Amino acid sequence: MPRSLVALLALTTGTAVANLYYIQPLLGHVGQEFHVSDGTAGLLVTFTQIGYLIGLVLLVPLGDLLERRRLLTILLLGAAVVAAGCAGAPSFALLALGLAVLAGLSALAQIVVPLASALAAPHERGQVVGIVMSGLLLGILLARTLSGAVAEIGGWRLSISLAAVSMLVMCVLLHRALPPSPPTEEIRYRTALASVLALIREEPVLRQRMVLTACGFGGFSVLWTSAAFLLSGSPYQYSEGVIGLFGLAGAAGALAAPVAGRIADRGYGRIGMSAFLVAVLASWALLALGSSSVIALIAGIALLDLGVQGAHISNQATVYLLRPEARSRLTTAYIVAMFLGGIAGSLLSATIYSASGWSAVCVLGAAIALMAIVVWAATWRVGTVQSAAAQPARAGDGVEHDHAREPAGATPR
Repeated sequence: MPRSLVALLALTTGTAVANLYYIQPLLGHVGQEFHVSDGTAGLLVTFTQIGYLIGLVLLVPLGDLLERRRLLTILLLGAAVVAAGCAGAPSFALLALGLAVLAGLSALAQIVVPLASALAAPHERGQVVGIVMSGLLLGILLARTLSGAVAEIGGWRLSISLAAVSMLVMCVLLHRALPPSPPTEEIRYRTALASVLALIREEPVLRQRMVLTACGFGGFSVLWTSAAFLLSGSPYQYSEGVIGLFGLAGAAGALAAPVAGRIADRGYGRIGMSAFLVAVLASWALLALGSSSVIALIAGIALLDLGVQGAHISNQATVYLLRPEARSRLTTAYIVAMFLGGIAGSLLSATIYSASGWSAVCVLGAAIALMAIVVWAATWRVGTVQSAAAQPARAGDGVEHDHAREPAGATPR
């Protein structure tokens, strides 16, 4: 797969998903302009996640049914128009609604990821997905930094205007560079939506990874929903620009993505997954010290992002092996679970921070991380048992199963 195309797809996912995160370092200042409390301002994060969730359910399955270059062009153009409207929103309610719609259209990032997997050769699939996901993760991280820096110059509305410009640019670039990509199946839209539930029912590995990603992104949202409040209040009292810079501490997560992809390609996905989950749990001890130590806070952010994003790549590499012809619908099921966890995490985080402060938020994050480890330990053998059982029934279907990467007679790693 040409490196230039991989880079363009990575840039597309990054700029699309950034639309969800431009607002995060600006919550305190948006709340001040519209005269709402920190808890109410924090609901903007929840609204964007709900919008993204709706986009995942309704739009991402179209990636299996429609020509994807045309579909992505339409979604990018629509996102540019909606983002411009958000930048001029006259009230908090309209801003929340606009951000939800923008986030829904930004689910196009999850059409790009399985498209990259489909375009890649089998021997490079994990690495290509890892690189594209690195773009997505850098979009998440740099969105906060860029948004905060621009807000220092021209206020939060100028920061949101970045979304409109970036979507319009990517619309033009992707339409010109992406080759035609025909649909993978000829089925009705309603049937495709129903088949997502069938995939969840039939694939134990998918269910396992859905629970793990819900825990991972739940903890991620717990951190970033309350981090802006911590950093804008006592004892830090940081400006929007400085708060945005803390997104750079999560660059370790983006660096972990290609590594996690290579680990999966070489058959060591389970070992890597275990290490990433432990890293997430350990990060909350550092984050708890971050109430008074900026060094501990930065280290905790870096470790948490590394663990969450590394686990995410490991999950996706495993899920995409299940049904190659249904990668967009597998993505829908997996990412919907991910954002359901994120919605729950952001709601709990904003509420708990308002009531009990940063220490209670860290206890919540650690509890979610521990739950993920318990689930992983309890379902360690699910992937192997399911694949071994399914192989005779699916002989000749061309699906590469998780255990296929293991040498004959070897114990799964």
